[in-house]
Amino acid sequence: MALRVALVVGTILFAINHGAALTQGKMTKVRWFSALLTDGVPYAVNIYGQYVMPASDSGR
Repeated sequence: MALRVALVVGTILFAINHGAALTQGKMTKVRWFSALLTDGVPYAVNIYGQYVMPASDSGR
């Protein structure tokens, strides 16, 4: 589930943040590293949300 979310959200964010540089051939090493983080952050947020959500549901 988290991988699917990361791929969808990360792809959209990649296109927004790096699409022009990619199509113009201006992707540097720093930009590629940033692109990896673009997929990694939604994955980490999703995993964190899955971890925290069951704990917050127990109080209901």
